[in-house]
Amino acid sequence: MNETASGVPASAVHASYEHGHGDQALWKLSLGAIGVVFGDIGTSPLYAFRETFVGHHPLVPDHLHVMGVLSLIFWSMMLVVTVKYVTIIMRADNKGEGGSLALLALISRSTNAKKRWTRGLVLLGVFATALFYGDSMITPAISVLSAVEGLAVVEAGFSPLVLPLAIGILIGLFTIQARGTAKVGLLFGPIMAVYFLTLAVLGIVHIAASPHILVALNPLYAIRFFADDFVLGFLAMGSVVLAVTGAEALYADMGHFGRRPIRLSWLYFVLPALMLNYLGQGAMILSATPAEAAVIIHNPFFLLAPDSLRLPLVILATMATVIASQAVISGAFSVTQQAIQLGFIPRLRITHTSASAAGQIYIPSVNWTLMVMVILLVLTFRSSTNLAAAYGIAVTGAMLIDTCLLGVVLFSLWKWNRFAAAGLLLVFFAVDFAYFTANLTKVPDGGWFPLAIGLLAFTMLTTWSKGRALMINRMRESAMPVQVFVKSAANSATRVPGTAVFMTSSADGVPHALLHNLKHNKVLHERVILLTVKIEDVPYVDEPGRCTVVDLEQGFYRFHVRYGFMQDPDVPAALSRIVSCGPEFKMMDTSFFLSRQTLIASSRPGMALWREKLFAWMLRNAESAMEFFKLPTNRVVELGSQVEI
Repeated sequence: MNETASGVPASAVHASYEHGHGDQALWKLSLGAIGVVFGDIGTSPLYAFRETFVGHHPLVPDHLHVMGVLSLIFWSMMLVVTVKYVTIIMRADNKGEGGSLALLALISRSTNAKKRWTRGLVLLGVFATALFYGDSMITPAISVLSAVEGLAVVEAGFSPLVLPLAIGILIGLFTIQARGTAKVGLLFGPIMAVYFLTLAVLGIVHIAASPHILVALNPLYAIRFFADDFVLGFLAMGSVVLAVTGAEALYADMGHFGRRPIRLSWLYFVLPALMLNYLGQGAMILSATPAEAAVIIHNPFFLLAPDSLRLPLVILATMATVIASQAVISGAFSVTQQAIQLGFIPRLRITHTSASAAGQIYIPSVNWTLMVMVILLVLTFRSSTNLAAAYGIAVTGAMLIDTCLLGVVLFSLWKWNRFAAAGLLLVFFAVDFAYFTANLTKVPDGGWFPLAIGLLAFTMLTTWSKGRALMINRMRESAMPVQVFVKSAANSATRVPGTAVFMTSSADGVPHALLHNLKHNKVLHERVILLTVKIEDVPYVDEPGRCTVVDLEQGFYRFHVRYGFMQDPDVPAALSRIVSCGPEFKMMDTSFFLSRQTLIASSRPGMALWREKLFAWMLRNAESAMEFFKLPTNRVVELGSQVEI
């Protein structure tokens, strides 16, 4: 007989799970969003405007180009950030959560009947995730390095200190991750608020001296820029896009703060501050002589401030870049956790750094890998200008994929008018594709790095997902039907007191660990639980609808325990709440049996041999299921088996 441990529908999700911040004041959430969400895009003024004039495709800092670049920056912010992300994509939330994987899970669940979409969408979503890892390596490197380079503006003699100081700051940043960011996070909002106010004030001072710069907001200046030299304008887009890097963070961090606080913070505080600063940089350049402009353009951000305030500005900018880097690192942890739960990455050790905030996690393997790669980037490229050549491809690639996923949302989920949806998507695709192709020109100068990291991550993610599916299918082929096993073994085997829980990834058939245990020990426990943990396509599954119990008779039960992709499985806690299958679960009377598979690569159809060997290596290095499911260490028995795929 089928029985649910609750009676509440399985799809029920508590409001606090959807958002996690329903009882917090709007101003607190908005301030928190300023501190976390906008760190990446907020530090772009340090290098975005400069790179269009001194980067790998430099422009002459004259009236036409300065006004054209400012116009491009403004309308890119309006189209990409304000319209695409803040106004439209943020409405496509998965129970309050955002990000490429959350959007992919939402689409996969909602378009379940349309199987033709599934594989292509999954590959797109996984590739966007893979590109994010490349971005999460470059962002800390270019942000911190560009801020510390301000020391050379304050005093030229400080130049030799730039690299060692930047590396020291980055090492310190990654070292403190294990301690958690709860206390430091309280300072993020106020510091970034001061930083954005400083951006605005510095910009206003120079705009007041040259108010004519405000007409650069007219899109005609961008059009004239392209009309004068289309190729040069197209190449400049590879640097202009640096002004909107971090736009995808607005969507990815939606679950932490909610749609409204992020929208209000962007429209009424962050966007005006950024544009005032960009306009101020442009005004300063145009008010200088050509000879002065040629010098100023190499570091216009710090030269906005008078001599006496440049060192404080360097310190404030460095703090802002550390905060921006912290947000990206935390994002890498969150994305990795989602990918693990959704079956794209092997189990990794995850440490919670806060007793109250579930989202604050630390993944050592990800943290130290990022640190090594970031330091190698700084030592290899040596300047933020060189790093800018590597920056942009990962971001624009992810933005292009988000537009593809948005197309499915508009047509299949929201059922928009075809002409309205097609027109809007045409604009988004044109902008995203232009930025992406413009960044492809930077591949020889460093753009190969995020593409290489993205390709490596994509290969590993898809290999794990495919290999896991093949392994489950191979195990299912040799599995014995449960009803047959219960009837034949329940009466013949000796029953011993206690409860045995057999963890199995398959929702049908007899687990290999149960067959091995019976074969070698020739006993069965009085109560035998076949337990399958399933990760749903929603971020959170509420407690009442989590467990389903099926009585298989003769003391055998099948449990299905459901979690969302933002939750950590806790098997003992789930068992302690079940009262519908005999006596209460006591951990000292319960044994957990796990099957540890040893993979044998073969030439059977499924995957290339080299991918099978890669999957076998990932399987060997995956975190033990005992720690992942929080099983008591002294109550676990592991039984090995060999699987050929």
